[in-house]
Amino acid sequence: MFKDLFRSKQKYVTIRQREVPDSSLHEPSKKEVPDGLWVKCDQCNQMIYHKDLVKNIKVCPKCQFHFRIGAWERINYLVDPGSFQELFATVTSDDPLKFPAYQEKLAKSKKATELEEGVVTGVGNIGGVSLALGVMDFGFIGGSMGSAIGEKLVRLFEYAAEHGLSVVTFSASGGARMYEGILSLMQMATTCQALNCLAEQALLYISVLTDPTTGGVFASFASQGDIVVAEPGALIGFAGARVIKQTTRQTLPAGFQKSEFLLEHGMIDLIINRKELRNTLARLLRYHQRRKRVINQ
Repeated sequence: MFKDLFRSKQKYVTIRQREVPDSSLHEPSKKEVPDGLWVKCDQCNQMIYHKDLVKNIKVCPKCQFHFRIGAWERINYLVDPGSFQELFATVTSDDPLKFPAYQEKLAKSKKATELEEGVVTGVGNIGGVSLALGVMDFGFIGGSMGSAIGEKLVRLFEYAAEHGLSVVTFSASGGARMYEGILSLMQMATTCQALNCLAEQALLYISVLTDPTTGGVFASFASQGDIVVAEPGALIGFAGARVIKQTTRQTLPAGFQKSEFLLEHGMIDLIINRKELRNTLARLLRYHQRRKRVINQ
């Protein structure tokens, strides 16, 4: 009886296979985020929408960190619309020493920055006041000063003296261009000498130091302004901190090459936020223009 009872039961349990749904049908669609849509601030780590950063002239809206900007970006926000006229654009770098890979580096920088050289020179208006303007671009071989940059600046200073214009320069450089050897170092002397023609005519020269301004550029025309202005947090100095420490064998104060430290110790005259720089320069230029008019009377 019991044998028959157990025999009537199935020996094995049949498990029905469940239909596995296509997981791809239930996964939420993933939208691809284009590269460069968001930018992370180097100082506060805030994620910033790129378009908002551009509208704010590449200044972090949270911590006011100043991102580096190119020469034409700076010119476009700085000068009165339609007033800028480029000068000496045909002056470009040569390879006098036939330095290995120099031509390749020049070609790469020209493609990346869409510039022919590491400084843009010309004339324009700021707040209705005419001036001569020279703007360096750190993206062009680190803003290094070679013979072409020196020549363009010398011509700019001479042009300003001839036409009675004030001069404003924006420096952004790692120093002399090593690929041109002694020819690049000579530009320190030639640019400083050319500034004398402005002084002889009592023309205003404003030097604006941006991040970074170092080496031979800082040791020459960039530090010779009648008024020396810097952007907040800019790295400014001749040699690097490590080199100075090894040479002097002294412990250096924190931030001793930042614009705030230099202002505190009388090395520069003003620190101006980029968003206020245009209006500040316009006021300084107008003040000098009025003063010169009174003196000439």
